[in-house]
Amino acid sequence: MTDPKLSALLKNIRSGKIRTVVLVFPDMQGRWMGKRATGRHFAETVASHGTHACAYLLTVDMEMDPVPGYDLTSWSKGYQDFHMVPDQGAIWYPAWAPGAALVVCDVLGMDDKPIEVAPRQILKNQLARAAAKGFSVKMASELEFYLFRETYESAQKKGYHNLEHYGSYIEDYHILQGAKEEFVVGEIRNLMEKTGIPVETSKGEWGPGQHEINLGYSDALRMADWHTIYKHGAKVIAISKGVSMTFMAKFDSRLAGSSCHLHTSLWDKSGKKPMFWEGGKPSKNFRWFLGGQMALARELAFFFAPTVNSYKRYQSSTFAPTRIAWAHDNRTCGFRVVGEGGGFRIENRLPGADANPYLAFAATIGAGLYGIQHKIEPPAELHGNAYESNVAPVPKTLYEAIALLEKSKAAREIFGETVFKHYLHTARAEQAAYDRAVTCWERERNFERI
Repeated sequence: MTDPKLSALLKNIRSGKIRTVVLVFPDMQGRWMGKRATGRHFAETVASHGTHACAYLLTVDMEMDPVPGYDLTSWSKGYQDFHMVPDQGAIWYPAWAPGAALVVCDVLGMDDKPIEVAPRQILKNQLARAAAKGFSVKMASELEFYLFRETYESAQKKGYHNLEHYGSYIEDYHILQGAKEEFVVGEIRNLMEKTGIPVETSKGEWGPGQHEINLGYSDALRMADWHTIYKHGAKVIAISKGVSMTFMAKFDSRLAGSSCHLHTSLWDKSGKKPMFWEGGKPSKNFRWFLGGQMALARELAFFFAPTVNSYKRYQSSTFAPTRIAWAHDNRTCGFRVVGEGGGFRIENRLPGADANPYLAFAATIGAGLYGIQHKIEPPAELHGNAYESNVAPVPKTLYEAIALLEKSKAAREIFGETVFKHYLHTARAEQAAYDRAVTCWERERNFERI
């Protein structure tokens, strides 16, 4: 049966309203990969048969260099094709790209079976596990970024040094400074709304030129799609305004990092009855879900903090977490519990803005379900300043996160051996790429004085 969204798209193509269809899927880094098709070709062929792309797209690093050692594909396997198959319910009309539609695809092998290591499939598998237990999952992500008076090209020519921030002082909740940047941030809010991605608020953050835009709360797969469309669209809008932004977890050692706080709550299958709240108080499902998240937070850290840079965000007294602690409405903790009733939820503050939402969501859900399955009680609520506590720390480096993931039996159980091996290899490749690099810090420290 054809989804009404696909029927509407085909009608828009026939009328000439839509001329270009952007076919996308998320890669391991959470970026959109895919093709642009003419409306005619999409209607005649892609809508019913999908399109091909190279399987190497799920084995490349940030530079798009093929990384050897993956089971999915390699030079010896010829870097075969896979199918990009449109998700008929995931069709959008980006307001920043008139005449275009964006269609999110799932990735299937040439045998028409889902590619197990594709990030969107990994999230769908965790949602299927939740559904099998009688749960649905609602989530929201809060992305932060820095805005610059630079184009991406001028920033590159400067070697990403001495860039001019759009603000000159900390602008957390600051309405006046925010007004100077409204020509970009306001445009992002408005165009996201026109695209059908609900925006709640935007605000200045705890750095010069730093902002946060909050999207609406929704089911987890739709939220991951929204997150990725928003992140891509915000960059496109910035480009159109002659400015740039970065979602690096830690752009500058002297400034606050950029986070991606994840809010999660469990519901029954209908999505109408909250499963974290029962009889006017937090439920056992809440306790066990939180217990699972906390118990596995260190082992699954790579899915929240996927780059070497990610771990530089975890600095004391910067609103980034350094301890695996929880409390009600306490921003010094890695896990902050807020709300009540249907709004009662867990905020995971570990992910940075560089996290792939599909993988971070999947790890959050997988850890929570693991907690419910094994009835893991969370530790006692922390009272006071978590930065000064003696509870378990977050991993301090990607090296440490890799070592924890390597030994994790729970990660193998949650994701399966194929996914586990694929992303452990990805983590090792990221670390190896950094280990080969000669950094500005090394040159500045050693060029003359050593």
